[in-house]
Amino acid sequence: MSSRPAPPSPPRPISVAELDLDAPDGNVLSLRPAPGGPAVVAGDVYALVRLRGRPAATVIGTVAAGEDPAEVLGALARERLVAAGPRGDAERLAARSRPVSAGPPPRTSVVVATRERPEQLARALDSLLVQDHPDFEIVVVDNAPRTTGTRDLVTRKYADRVRYVREDTPGLAVAHNAGLAAADGPVLAFTDDDVIADPHWLTALTAPFTADPGLGCVTGLILPARLATPAQILLESHGGFAKGFAPRLYDPAEPPADEPLFPFTAGSFGSGANMAFRTEALRKAGGFDPATGTGTPAKGGDDLYAFVAVLSAGFRLRYTAEALVWHHHRDTWQDLRNQAYGYGAGLTAYLTATLVRSPRLLPALLTRLPRGLAYARAMTAQRGEPADGGVPGEHGTHHHPWPRSLSRLERRGMLYGPIGYAKARVTARRHGRNPR
Repeated sequence: MSSRPAPPSPPRPISVAELDLDAPDGNVLSLRPAPGGPAVVAGDVYALVRLRGRPAATVIGTVAAGEDPAEVLGALARERLVAAGPRGDAERLAARSRPVSAGPPPRTSVVVATRERPEQLARALDSLLVQDHPDFEIVVVDNAPRTTGTRDLVTRKYADRVRYVREDTPGLAVAHNAGLAAADGPVLAFTDDDVIADPHWLTALTAPFTADPGLGCVTGLILPARLATPAQILLESHGGFAKGFAPRLYDPAEPPADEPLFPFTAGSFGSGANMAFRTEALRKAGGFDPATGTGTPAKGGDDLYAFVAVLSAGFRLRYTAEALVWHHHRDTWQDLRNQAYGYGAGLTAYLTATLVRSPRLLPALLTRLPRGLAYARAMTAQRGEPADGGVPGEHGTHHHPWPRSLSRLERRGMLYGPIGYAKARVTARRHGRNPR
């Protein structure tokens, strides 16, 4: 009697590190663990490669016992930045690493929405308080709290440095709108309570507003803070939240030729854990739709809705990898299942919200619908090739490869999204948060 083949072994934990080079083909300036992480030792290592401090690429390598991690990863980084492409690419990377003079960044209000996670929130706030931005405030929005844990943390540990706002209606978009109402800065930045912000994050995220008066939104790079569990590795190996290292400018007056679904592929613009808006632009766009977001029946889509709303109002959107946060991915398989379903639901919920609140966009969406359906099916069937320099993976089983069960969950979520949004609108009206 034949026995079933043994399932593949779960991936072993991967260290996360930062490697700084003085040039694409230059010397290693430093190697250190990701913020708060353990020292880099033998084993698999995923490293952010910086060029004189500025993010340029990622690499993954295996450091054998007795080897110098800086030498191993430095060689991989140089190969990636130089040997894998023409010299011109290396020069372009070096030029991209140099700062662009745009004047001082504007005063900014940083909004962190949270719910019953004071330990994670403290870690995020500690990183925000050491930003090199010259003029900013921090606003914590305590969303539908069940305990006093968040209020106690803010008022006791961060008194006079962090403002506390309570919002009793559940939902991430509602919490973000509460932050929008409370903020006093001409620019409004948003991040999550499960990130650690790079010290230069806020300056890099907000300086572009000074240089471009027509800019409505800026998004940035999100990398994993830990790759310690199979679920964390699986998510990152198939894209995670990263949008690459090349800067992009999305202009509604000049739609990108390589994105025929623009502006409805909002997921390519960035993510809610790392975004900033010109306050005037976000208010002109109507803020966040209170019937979207985590904590509502819609399960997500609040950030995607806001991106499209701001673009539809005539403002530009910029992505920059220099604005970096480190995200603590969820730990467990069940977390990943919930995330997959929520991504699918949030995608179609935001599209529904966009059409309900801006019906003038319906003709444009209908012309793009056939391509959009094909894109969505391809996206959920297999989450693309491994991320640039990232963790390898294949479509197939419940360990390192991307499971078909998660693809099915995403598709089920996509079918549910419009229903969830309709339920969320009813709930929003009940709470007096009346979507237009």
